[in-house]
Amino acid sequence: MSDKQNPTQTPDTGHVWDGNLRELTNQPPKWWMNTLYLSGIFVVIYFILYPSIPLLNGWTKGILGWTQMKRLNETMAEIEEIRAPYENKLKGMSAAAILADEELSNYVVASAKVLFGDRCAPCHGTGGAGNPGFPVLADDDWLYGGSIDSIQQSISNGRKGMMPGFGAMLSEQQLDDLSKHVVAMSKGEEYAPGKELFVSQGCIGCHGMDGKGIQMMGSANLTDAIWRFAPGGEESVKYTIRYGVNSGAEGARNAVMPSFKDKLTETEIKKLAVYVYKLGGGQ
Repeated sequence: MSDKQNPTQTPDTGHVWDGNLRELTNQPPKWWMNTLYLSGIFVVIYFILYPSIPLLNGWTKGILGWTQMKRLNETMAEIEEIRAPYENKLKGMSAAAILADEELSNYVVASAKVLFGDRCAPCHGTGGAGNPGFPVLADDDWLYGGSIDSIQQSISNGRKGMMPGFGAMLSEQQLDDLSKHVVAMSKGEEYAPGKELFVSQGCIGCHGMDGKGIQMMGSANLTDAIWRFAPGGEESVKYTIRYGVNSGAEGARNAVMPSFKDKLTETEIKKLAVYVYKLGGGQ
């Protein structure tokens, strides 16, 4: 049997495995070597042009003087240049006028999304769906009105409604009856013992005889199935009636919308008003 362990007669390094596997001295393919050389040339050119080598007191700057911050500033300047025509128009327009201008309102919705995410989403959720304990902005239920002007006023001045607690004035049975009536109203029904209390205890003064609430006062509409304080139901309603909202009593529910007039520019407030209005529930 002939020995064909090295038919090409290529020199080997002398390394042999398993008695017949030899390491030959073939040169790597030319394309591979050329790529290696070009990579080295690229690295040298890159080091010359851009910041690259750390030094004790800094780094090599590169002849182009490029930095990430410089590039960021250039990019931001380009963006601001594109925004400028729209932003200049917004300054002299009311929120209602912006809403009526389709092009501008579309721009505002796009540009205010980040602003809403930074300032509003922590309470109201990224899509206005409301986090636990905070109002939903994507429905048509508004404590203080859903007109563009009302929304702008809420953002600018903030809101802090107050409901007194009735825990010290009503018996446990009366609290149960009143809670049952409030829940019944949300279903288009009523509960007679609780209805009498609803009138005699002055609930109609804020929520109205029909229970639909008074937006000027920020009182809730009790006739729909939307609950300001989740999850709704008799126990949740009873808790609210017992301790109140922003009443100062221990256990009272807290419901404060902060004012943003000193935190945002007038244009930013108008943008947010339009954005919230167009979430779907504007009136």
